[in-house]
Amino acid sequence: MKDILWLIQNTLRVTFRKKKNIIMYLCMPLVGIFISLLVYGGDQKMNLHVGIVNEDKSEITSDTIEFLKGLENVEISTVSAGQVQDKISSGNLDSVITFEKGYADSVLAGEPDHIEMTSIKGAAITAYVKSYLYQYIDNIATISYVAGGNQQVFEQMYSDYQQTNYKLATHSLEDTAKNKNMANQTIGFLIMIMLMSAGNMAEIILLEKENRTYFRLLSTPINARKYIFSNIVVNMIVMTIQVFITLTIMKNVFHIGLGMSFWSAAFVMILFSLISVGISLVIVSFSNSRSAAGALQNLIITPTVMLSGCFWPVEVMPKSLQKIADFLPQRWTLDTLTKLQEGNAFSGLYLNFTILFAFAAAFFLIAVYRFSRNNSTQNFV
Repeated sequence: MKDILWLIQNTLRVTFRKKKNIIMYLCMPLVGIFISLLVYGGDQKMNLHVGIVNEDKSEITSDTIEFLKGLENVEISTVSAGQVQDKISSGNLDSVITFEKGYADSVLAGEPDHIEMTSIKGAAITAYVKSYLYQYIDNIATISYVAGGNQQVFEQMYSDYQQTNYKLATHSLEDTAKNKNMANQTIGFLIMIMLMSAGNMAEIILLEKENRTYFRLLSTPINARKYIFSNIVVNMIVMTIQVFITLTIMKNVFHIGLGMSFWSAAFVMILFSLISVGISLVIVSFSNSRSAAGALQNLIITPTVMLSGCFWPVEVMPKSLQKIADFLPQRWTLDTLTKLQEGNAFSGLYLNFTILFAFAAAFFLIAVYRFSRNNSTQNFV
């Protein structure tokens, strides 16, 4: 046990003696937070700039314009008919509503007409205003229909409609979808960093073999099993710190809601760290040099991270690629976190946890077999 503790202390001391390693292992996971803030953290509220051309000059038209001015996130300005094309093409206005002469008469007749909406930005811009405007016009047309052509009755009903006070209570709700997307983006980046960190830490084995340090260690009471075990422990220590730093800063500094308990997320990510160590040892076991290990690491980590949905929702990919993703541990890690965000009980996800443990066990068994069969490693295990 004393030998293992010495190896762990020595590896940590040698690794973090270089400041660039501190940045790479402990600060790089935070980059995912800044990326998610840039992608999802902007204020998405948008004001629509709508121009009004009033050619009708009637009371009903004026009331309709006043109604539009009361809409939230809509800025109304009055323009002339000759300015419409210039204002729209220059982008000063998102759309222009023209009330042509005869608009009020058509509404009174129960057949609203003589109204035109101009925009080059399509329904995505005009749909919001249209939905409220057309409903308002239909209400006036209905009043006219009920009045049955009696001007006095219409004016009384119209006056009552305009003066009616509606009480509306509003409550702001937290945008959970936005928080969920930010959390998933950050965790997806953390998964990639953990895989790369595990690979770099495992490459220490090859580095010390190339420097002949490994063989000098084996001439002491330290054997290959203790050496590999100490490397695994160091890997787990570094990745556990990465997980806790990232989740803590997400929750307490940037207030990004995880959608689940802190400890549930930490448990899942620490479980994935076991898988990361297993993958790194498999890569090292199939490599004869650090350059070969680096190439194999890039060949495995980058494509699998992309396919598993760490950078974008897996649902946007073709069905064939989604089926491939089902065989990747990163995908099952994200799926477990998503189910926890959806409110599934931690104890009810035993299948996901079993599969993740199976991935870890499979990678460790492959690494053990390769080390035991590889003569160039001098029987690591």
